[in-house]
Amino acid sequence: MSALDRHEPAGAPARKFHLDRERGKIMGVSAGIADYFGIDVALVRAAWVVGTLLGVGSLLLVYLAIGLIAD
Repeated sequence: MSALDRHEPAGAPARKFHLDRERGKIMGVSAGIADYFGIDVALVRAAWVVGTLLGVGSLLLVYLAIGLIAD
């Protein structure tokens, strides 16, 4: 399979991550992730909370980094 065969067709829209500040609670990170993957925003928020509790707060730094760097 060549490199050209692995690309999407020319007419397909490219998916791009963006912060969704209208639906977001703090910075729109969870809403943006939910839009990107096509899942419910409540699941993403629950995953952030569980991951932050299990990771002793390390995901909080990831959340802040995404919120400051994205868009």
